[in-house]
Amino acid sequence: VRRHPRRQGRAVAHVFRSQLPVYPERWLTKDRGAAVAGMLAAWGGPKWRVSPEFDEVARRNREAFLVPGVAHSSLEYHRWAVRSQLRGDGRRFAEAVDRTLDVPVLRLHGALDPVMLESTASDSEYWTGARSQYRVLPELGHFPHQEAPTTTSGLITDFLAKV
Repeated sequence: VRRHPRRQGRAVAHVFRSQLPVYPERWLTKDRGAAVAGMLAAWGGPKWRVSPEFDEVARRNREAFLVPGVAHSSLEYHRWAVRSQLRGDGRRFAEAVDRTLDVPVLRLHGALDPVMLESTASDSEYWTGARSQYRVLPELGHFPHQEAPTTTSGLITDFLAKV
């Protein structure tokens, strides 16, 4: 976000909206989770949105968000990521993870992901270990594991066979 403040900041505006108390939980559960289906559609690739399984994935996700506590818990990651920057635990966490890893990392990125921009994702190379790979998957959005599970599983399996 810091390297691409305007573009990436707009792409993750939902993170800042999630800082509000109570409202985001109500928004996620309103109309039986309609916002959840809306995010899946907005963030997923166009081919996935018209695929036979998309409606079932959206239905199950909507249903899951109606379980008491799920909407709140789903927002806590975003809340902690923002609020912790001002607290000691957040600074300690940032210091602990601000190092190059000793192990190879496979990074898969949907080329059409509107949430995590490709430029931001590629900037994470600094923290990856030797023999790491970065693969941009064409026609996929924010959910490569759901949009193309066979492709994603194959890339993971191939990567693990080489490390």
